[in-house]
Amino acid sequence: MSNLFLKYFFYISLVVFSTLSISENLILVPENILDVRSGKLIKAKVYIEDGIIKSISQDEEDFKTAKIIELSGITLMPGLMDAHVHLIGNNELHGYQSMSESSQMATIYGVKNAKNTLLAGFTTVRNVGAGHFADVALRDAIKQGVVIGPTMLVSGPSLSISGGHGDNNLLPFSSDNHSHKHNIVDNPWDARKAVRINRKYGADLIKFTATGGVMSKNTDVNAKQFTYDEMKALVDEAHSHGMKVAAHAHGLKGIKVAIMAGVDSIEHSSYIDKETIELAIDRGTYLSMDIYVSDYILGEGSKKGILEESLAKERKVGKLQRENFKAANSMGANMVFGTDAGIYPHGDNAKQFKYMVQWGMTPLEAIQAATINTAQLFGLTNVGELKEGFKADIVGIRGNPLKQIDLLEDVVFVMKEGLIYKN
Repeated sequence: MSNLFLKYFFYISLVVFSTLSISENLILVPENILDVRSGKLIKAKVYIEDGIIKSISQDEEDFKTAKIIELSGITLMPGLMDAHVHLIGNNELHGYQSMSESSQMATIYGVKNAKNTLLAGFTTVRNVGAGHFADVALRDAIKQGVVIGPTMLVSGPSLSISGGHGDNNLLPFSSDNHSHKHNIVDNPWDARKAVRINRKYGADLIKFTATGGVMSKNTDVNAKQFTYDEMKALVDEAHSHGMKVAAHAHGLKGIKVAIMAGVDSIEHSSYIDKETIELAIDRGTYLSMDIYVSDYILGEGSKKGILEESLAKERKVGKLQRENFKAANSMGANMVFGTDAGIYPHGDNAKQFKYMVQWGMTPLEAIQAATINTAQLFGLTNVGELKEGFKADIVGIRGNPLKQIDLLEDVVFVMKEGLIYKN
C-alpha cells in the first residue's frame, strides 16, 4: 500500500473521529414525524438509546439524562434506501475513459461517493456490481468506522456471459489477455462456482446480467443473456447460501426468464409488459426501475464520454421504461427505489422521487418505495420505519414531503445508528 494511500485514509479517519462522538442517549424534538405506512404526520419526540429507537412519544420521564436536540420546523422520517447504486469509481469516467482508472483509485473515489450518499439522506444502499471486491472493502471500512457512509449490501463483481453486459467488451481481441475471469459464466456449473467465489470473498448478494445493457459496448438491451438452466443454477446456489439475487434485465425475454428462474429483483425492467408484471406479482419479484437516470445520460452523456452506441440505446429505452413503471405501479407490483447512482453524480439520488410521482406514484408511494418496500427486499427487519426497537436511521427535511416531494433533494438532518452526520 502506497504512502499516499495511507496518508489519505489517516486523514479521513481523523475527520470521522473528530466530528462524531460515541452514540449517546438523545431526544429528538421535531416539528412532525412522518409515519411512512399511514402517511400521517405525528407530533411526538424520538427517544434514542445506544443507536436504537426506544420510544416515540411525548413523555420525557424515563429519559431525564438524555441530550435534547431541537429540530424546529423539521419533519423526521426513516433514513432513505437505494436498491441500485455503484459507489466504486469516478462517475466522471465513462466508456473508454473508465479503462484508465485503477482499482485502488476507484476504491478511493468510493470513499467520497459513500459520504456524499449518506449526507444526501440515504442510510442504507445496495451496491450491485464492483470489480475486485472493492465494494466489500468499502462496506467493511464503513462498518468499522474508518470512513463515513451508508450501511451497504454488496454483490462484488456482476456475473455475466462471455461478451455480455458484465464483461469488458471495450478491448479488441489482440489487446485482451483472454484469461478466465471468475465472473464470466457460460454453463450452469460456471454459474454455481461464480456464486461460491463471490460469497467466499464477502458478497452479501448476487447480481447477474440477464440481458444486454445501455452502458456496455456491443450488447443488445433486448437480447437475453444466460440460458434458463444457467439462471436457475445461479439462483438456486445463491438461495442455498441465504443470498438474494438481483438480475439486470432490460429486454422482455430476459426479464421473464429471470423471474421464472426465481430472482428476487429485476433491475431496470425497461421492456416489461403487463403479462410479465403479473408474473412478477405472482412470484413476489421486486422491480427496481431507474427512471431518473435517462435524463442525465441524454443530457450529459456525450460530454462525459458515454459511447454514442449507449446514447442511442438510451433514446429507445428511457421513455418506454417510464411508461412501464407507471403500468407496474398501477397494477400493484412490488416497487422499490433504485437509481443506478454512479451513472449520475452520487448524492443526487433523491432527484428520482419527483420522476416517480410524475409517472404515477403518489408521494407516499414513492417514499414507501425508498423505505419499507426496499427494506423488505433487503430482508432487513429493523430499518425502513421510525419504530420502537428499530435502528436510529433518521433523516429530516424542512416541510412536508407529501405535499412537495422534491424537498427530499435537500435533507437537513441525517442520523445513522444514533450518530448525527448532518444537522
